[in-house]
Amino acid sequence: MAPATAFDAKGLLKAAIRDENPVIYFEHKYLYRRAKGPVPGEDEIVPIGVAATRREGDDITLVTYGAMVTPSLEAAEELAKDGVEVEVIDLRTLQPFDRSAIFASLEKTSRALIVHEDVKTLGLGAEVSAVIMEERFDRLDAPVLRVTYPDTHAPFSHVLEQAALPNTQKIVDALRRLAEY
Repeated sequence: MAPATAFDAKGLLKAAIRDENPVIYFEHKYLYRRAKGPVPGEDEIVPIGVAATRREGDDITLVTYGAMVTPSLEAAEELAKDGVEVEVIDLRTLQPFDRSAIFASLEKTSRALIVHEDVKTLGLGAEVSAVIMEERFDRLDAPVLRVTYPDTHAPFSHVLEQAALPNTQKIVDALRRLAEY
């Protein structure tokens, strides 16, 4: 699990505690003191394996999770100024991830961009991309693109780390490439 909002952080944690199986729960330290908002009530949980559509759109499907949800939404808003409507899907749960939400979005858009903070090679985006290619290749009008961390170690320098991380501008650039395809 990898929540992006305060609501999901509490709701997914409650679901993890109540689940009979072992669960790995990722908390992104960048979201501490940043992910603010309402939280679930006492008995309300966020179901495991169910993605959230954070923004509706008909032109491109953007699949992301965790700390990359915010820059992805910012990039989607930037493209909306150009008339390109991006649907942003927050996976929330990484395994199992919500294939049906991704596939339903692809039925509308026929284009997919995957954004995550992990490295490109062997990252979760590679798995999501492979599933899309294997199960919905006939629905695609363009190749599946990914915006990720480069295949390298994290630099010690904060400035270099920021340069390597996916950000709103890198996502905007990839979305524009995909829209023009």
